Amino acid sequence: MGFFEKLKQGLSKTASSISSVFTASELDDEFYDDLEESLIVSDLGMDTTEAVMDRLRQTAKEQRIKTVDEAKLALRGILADMLNVGDPALKLDTKPSVILVIGVNGVGKTTTIGKLAHQLHDQGKKVLLCAGDTFRAAAAEQLTVWADRAGCDIVRHEEGSDPAAVVFDAIAAAKARGRDVIIVDTAGRLHNKANLMNELSKIRRVIDRELPDASVECLMVLDATTGQNGLIQAKVFGESAGLTGIVLTKLDGTAKGGIVFAIKRELGLPVKFIGVGEGVNDLKPFVPEKFAEALLE
Repeated sequence: MGFFEKLKQGLSKTASSISSVFTASELDDEFYDDLEESLIVSDLGMDTTEAVMDRLRQTAKEQRIKTVDEAKLALRGILADMLNVGDPALKLDTKPSVILVIGVNGVGKTTTIGKLAHQLHDQGKKVLLCAGDTFRAAAAEQLTVWADRAGCDIVRHEEGSDPAAVVFDAIAAAKARGRDVIIVDTAGRLHNKANLMNELSKIRRVIDRELPDASVECLMVLDATTGQNGLIQAKVFGESAGLTGIVLTKLDGTAKGGIVFAIKRELGLPVKFIGVGEGVNDLKPFVPEKFAEALLE
């Protein structure tokens, strides 16, 4: 099964819910009310849904849209446009560049790092992994397994070590070994939120001090099934780490998917990758048009 087919399968419940609205016979108030309700239920959120509905009504008026099929095509274009924030590609222009990966435990951070490392390695990049999550038991071991699979180096310390010190050593190792990209894993949970945010800020300061001119991508991994809670997470983490993009994981049939619109509208952040499975090739760059198409199948 191809990636787009997996994406459609992952969004099938939401697509079915939204598409059922387009069985209506005419574009009346009942149609618009039903569509609005289906978008809210799909995790777009109230504000984003209202913006979508306003644009759809305006487009229908300007283009003299009369049928539900025409409205569906218009909605697809509106959704794709709302997600379009320019080129979603990673900006890794320096040697070394840094990808800082953050997010709460359980969202798939380690797996995402492994997949990114594998893909960058296949593109000819020399990658070094940094085991910056020194608080979760076996985190470094899991990352080491992925490093072996991807054929890249890893820098790790003992469990409980200072994460910023691990990052410092990883940067030194990358410089000495001529590595192209450093991918840094980080803790998803500490004793309290303040400690976690302080650690992330400290890591970011080390990167900025040791590699002041480096390209730095700060990606937050979000579990698509968390819905609007993911938006709250992104706001909190973004204050400490300076997010440049989102990786949305677990679009495997249980997620509603609409959270990507709320992320774009509320945070102005691009979704750079989406994950639809456990395979190394199940993480792909985000394409707004394809996502909107899958959502309205």
